[in-house]
Amino acid sequence: MDSLHQELDITTGQKPSDECAVVGYIGNNAYTNMVFSLKALQHRGQESSGIATFDGKIHIKKGMGLVSEVFHNEFLDGKVAIGHNRYSTAGSKGVENAGPFVISSSTGYIGISHNGEITNAHCLREKLKEKGYIFYSSSDTEVMLIEMVSEINKYGIRDGIKKAMLKIKGAYALAILINDTLYALRDTFGFRPLIMGKNDDGYMVASESAAIDTVSGTIIRDVKPGELVEINEHGYKSIFTINSKIAHCMFEYVYFARPDSIIDKREVFDVRYRIGLKLAMENPVNADVVVPVPDSGRSQALGYSVYSKIPYSEGLIKNRYSDRTFILPDQKSRYDAIKIKLNTIKSVINGKKVVLVDDSIVRGNTMKHIIKLLRKDGAAEVHVRVGSPPIIAPCYFGVDMKTKNDFIADSKSIDAIRKEIGADSLGYITIEGLKESIGMNELCTGCLTGIYPDDIPEGAKPNYT
Repeated sequence: MDSLHQELDITTGQKPSDECAVVGYIGNNAYTNMVFSLKALQHRGQESSGIATFDGKIHIKKGMGLVSEVFHNEFLDGKVAIGHNRYSTAGSKGVENAGPFVISSSTGYIGISHNGEITNAHCLREKLKEKGYIFYSSSDTEVMLIEMVSEINKYGIRDGIKKAMLKIKGAYALAILINDTLYALRDTFGFRPLIMGKNDDGYMVASESAAIDTVSGTIIRDVKPGELVEINEHGYKSIFTINSKIAHCMFEYVYFARPDSIIDKREVFDVRYRIGLKLAMENPVNADVVVPVPDSGRSQALGYSVYSKIPYSEGLIKNRYSDRTFILPDQKSRYDAIKIKLNTIKSVINGKKVVLVDDSIVRGNTMKHIIKLLRKDGAAEVHVRVGSPPIIAPCYFGVDMKTKNDFIADSKSIDAIRKEIGADSLGYITIEGLKESIGMNELCTGCLTGIYPDDIPEGAKPNYT
């Protein structure tokens, strides 16, 4: 998530974050392929990183920080590996919650890397505790692993995983290591992306196709919702598919994924470009220049510019080499942080009517500061256009939006939001326009509507009071 919003890490202005990146690899140079793949998916999680390999025994290393901060000159032996980048949405921040998780069982070594969130993790944890299982973390991934191991030990890999899937609720895209074999598993809704590929060394599965590109690989196909795939050095085979309603996360296309990734057969850049086109159709304005919020609004801003015929320009420049995190106590400090992280190109905005394009607005504080910055440096008008509809409800499927207090749109009209952020006008893409831009109706739009594709266990719902 390489954008101003993640890098600021300001509690009142941060964009939502996806939980994790997962990668699995089987073949030669597994560890090296894993490190490069995880670096390609660093945007999906910067809190911790980990790799587990198998060569008759397990080798595992994980730690807090970026991939480059965790992995240096070491080498983990083995032809099968799973890896993980974490951004916590369930469980506390700490190395004990870093993935992958590995267990030694009667079946052998079983490990998983998980992207998503298990909505009934608390209930499953309590039931497993009653059976005598011990937990070493607060992560829902450990709960899922122990549930799977329990069923695999009783029924074997195929039937054990299928039985565990019937108990586990929520979102999960998994790279699974079982001894010398790699498996890929996706929940029946297909909330989170998972794609298979291969290169000259072997076969892999990853959260995004950009990881496959990074190791000079080619895409094979997406793992289907509800599908378990077995992968070895010679190829892959589908073990089973549980068919259900499909509900891909719309935020993957709007914000999370890299623009150069292909998810469920759709190039993310093209989707965002078409979002910009539709945004301009639905929300025209008389202006002089279209400026993106870097980096998250670029594709949408380009589409807006092409349809509206208003020139596109980079009017905001991000300082990529300032400190990675800020915990700032007051509004002035937060504004100063914006100035450290972001600066204007004054010749682009001075005296101009600016269309400021971003992918989404959650709390609105960062947008408010950016608008102040543009006005201070000479913008005559600032018209905000947003590439997702208003966010009004929590996400329970792997995005760190848990309380309604997070959402500026929860109880405010669009005009009230416009006044609060200080814009001259404000326009969002419609839900219908978003679906048309993505090119599918099989989307989870729970955060936009409050209507979810699956029942949410009461224990997963936060207390809003």
